[in-house]
Amino acid sequence: MHPNQQKLINCAREFFAEVEELTPGKALENRLNANYGPGTKYYETLCTLIRQGITNNEGWVATDELDGPKYRRSRISPPCEETRFFSITTVYMESEEVYRGQYHLHPYGEINCVVQLDPSAELMGMSGWQGSGWTSPAPGTHHYPEVRGGALVALFFLPAGRISYSRAKPGDPQPVGI
Repeated sequence: MHPNQQKLINCAREFFAEVEELTPGKALENRLNANYGPGTKYYETLCTLIRQGITNNEGWVATDELDGPKYRRSRISPPCEETRFFSITTVYMESEEVYRGQYHLHPYGEINCVVQLDPSAELMGMSGWQGSGWTSPAPGTHHYPEVRGGALVALFFLPAGRISYSRAKPGDPQPVGI
């Protein structure tokens, strides 16, 4: 394991200790952006490690191509006791125009740290386009991950590592409250 990968897991472990009792969704997204957003210890540490991993080609950040070099993913850690049973995954997406990745469902929700590699890059979250900061789709939500304006890494944390690429289809209703 690359030392920066272990540093990221250690930082995430501290972060999970603070947010593990919170349920993904709009309220958590607002709280994360207010208390853990750009300029804060956790956000800046996570972003720095991801950017170093990409810039230095360290071989642990978004290495597996899904649709060529513009859409890649890597699992950093499976859900385990050390990570309070969150999985940690990185997804690299790059496009000036809107680009869509794989449609998926969040059975238990998701916590997603948006790491901009280009200052104009944005990720489409459940609440709209997001530059630097956090998104947190609620349990049962489903969508295409979308990027525009350049390159970014979505560093996402899944409770129990749960994600489904087959249980929801575009056009299916979202959970009540979305």
